[in-house]
Amino acid sequence: MSNHMFDAVRGAAATRGTTLIESAGGRAWTYGDMLDLSGRLAARLVALGVKPGDRVAVQVEKSPEALMLYLASLRAGSVYLPLNTAYTLAELDYFLGDAEPRLVVVSPESGAAIGPVAAGHGAHVETLDDRGGGSLTDGIESWQPDFADVARGPDDLAAILYTSGTTGRSKGAMLTHDNLLSNALTLRDHWRFTGGDRLIHALPIFHTHGLFVASNVILLAGASMYFLPKFDADEALRLMASATAMMGVPTFYVRLVQHPGLTREATAGMRLFVSGSAPLLAETHRLFREKTGHAILERYGMTETNMNTSNPYDGDRVAGTVGFPLPGVDLRIADPDTGAPLARGETGMIEIRGPNVFKGYWRMPEKTAAEFRADGFFITGDLGLVDNRGYVHIVGRGKDLVISGGYNIYPKEVESEIDQLSGVVESAVIGVPHPDFGEGVTAVIVKRPDAAIDEAVVLDGLKSRLARYKQPKKVLFVEDLPRNTMGKVQKNVLRERYKGLYGG
Repeated sequence: MSNHMFDAVRGAAATRGTTLIESAGGRAWTYGDMLDLSGRLAARLVALGVKPGDRVAVQVEKSPEALMLYLASLRAGSVYLPLNTAYTLAELDYFLGDAEPRLVVVSPESGAAIGPVAAGHGAHVETLDDRGGGSLTDGIESWQPDFADVARGPDDLAAILYTSGTTGRSKGAMLTHDNLLSNALTLRDHWRFTGGDRLIHALPIFHTHGLFVASNVILLAGASMYFLPKFDADEALRLMASATAMMGVPTFYVRLVQHPGLTREATAGMRLFVSGSAPLLAETHRLFREKTGHAILERYGMTETNMNTSNPYDGDRVAGTVGFPLPGVDLRIADPDTGAPLARGETGMIEIRGPNVFKGYWRMPEKTAAEFRADGFFITGDLGLVDNRGYVHIVGRGKDLVISGGYNIYPKEVESEIDQLSGVVESAVIGVPHPDFGEGVTAVIVKRPDAAIDEAVVLDGLKSRLARYKQPKKVLFVEDLPRNTMGKVQKNVLRERYKGLYGG
């Protein structure tokens, strides 16, 4: 049976004995192991009642088995729904209610708490730990590995990834088999990945960067990767002696340029360093090049579109830019209000069209329609320009989105939680330049004159309501928030006022 995405993965696997994954503990998984385990897991999904098109929600720690579960979901014809491990029960309740998954896979530690929430939405719960154990894999060795893949075409859904929305509530971006496959093949070729590559993979696998960009590219190149639970500069530098590439967020590179071990000798065997998910400071780009001789390759993508642009593999990798549109991707700068195309050098809305662009937002037809132009271009919400050399520059975000450590945070969601705290009159949440995280989530609060509320009280009140990465790094108190003549809070004024808060 033809399964659009997994057929390509199977076809790229050079030999069953080729190493696919080496874990931090030194264990290895071959392509044969991947085919067998993903087949057994696919059979397990079907046995649990998962049918083609059903959603499989997964909130587990990173492990090779968790990656195999994603592949198993593809093979079973289901729709993979990865969830950030930092999401709280309140946040999960929304996602599970919206997506209505057939199956929810969680860590054994959180199973007892999440079970009733999942059951309330009609889902079945299984567990998977960071070593591959749990109820999902119990007795899996006895299952036959030769699973007959469920037929899936290019336009069938492969995944739903939740992303911040203009209302402050996350929207489920529907990604098809061809969205994933076309983009991974383009990146594989554009960045020259072959079976001889070995990638340092220290990204989480619950969002686009670690799951689709890094993992899919390696699978479709028949290459291998060091699969690390998280980024550690010492470990990354040690692995560079036998690796060829690394993909990371700017925070990784900030840590590396601060490390005395980052030298030309340490990186001599590496051919490529890629950065994305948040803007890379030009200073970090410059320091990395000075210390290693390598120019970091920055690219631009988003949950809804996978990757859109990339600095060139050959040619100038210009700091502060995200390069050129990828092959097959159309990019234009348009007037945000009218949609009229703008000339080079003019700032406007970045709009994208191509096989990488998602199918729409899950169960939000009106929102989907509003985000696309009549000619099929997706309105990204990012403001940018194309310079006279054709390089794309991202200059801002139309919706005040904060990107911290590679994660998108919509201020409205954080403000809504803060405003419910006793003693708070109102709040404004902004992103302020941060040397490690790109932007630090910062809360500016007006409190009642008699309120006994301070930074510690606010942070404590948000602990159980918001994922850790959404929680403010600092809480500031002011008499009132700056407003324009229409009464709208001027966040640009706040960002300017506090731009040096973190020394960024």
